Amino acid sequence: MVGAISVAMLVIGCGSSDDYANDPRPPRPLNVSVSVHDDRVDVSPSQIGAGPVVLTVVNLSRRSQDVRLEAPAASSSACVDADTASGPINPRGTARLSVDLVEGDCLVTAADGGRPRPATLTVGRERPTAQADLLEP
Repeated sequence: MVGAISVAMLVIGCGSSDDYANDPRPPRPLNVSVSVHDDRVDVSPSQIGAGPVVLTVVNLSRRSQDVRLEAPAASSSACVDADTASGPINPRGTARLSVDLVEGDCLVTAADGGRPRPATLTVGRERPTAQADLLEP
């Protein structure tokens, strides 16, 4: 009986031989505010580093809006891998969009019949890791 328990404890105590990859965490998510007016789209801040971002979009116009992140027409590098859209946002409504941005430029557009003037979001090199930040998930 003691021998069986010893063997079981030995098997349980031995971990796998694979090395644990302690990859650094991604950067901490940044909050970016987007406001859509009847004549324009505003983004704050308009220059950030690459990494995870939460866009908080508020529709201050009189029409339902669909906010998109798109590559500029003359640019070969966009800040998103694929076009990203919020879906319809009612007047005076809000939406949240979580995206992973890469280095490049993006147009933040609002699609409706009037097409407000888009804003430009410039994304620089990747932000530092959140590895040393305490109490982060």
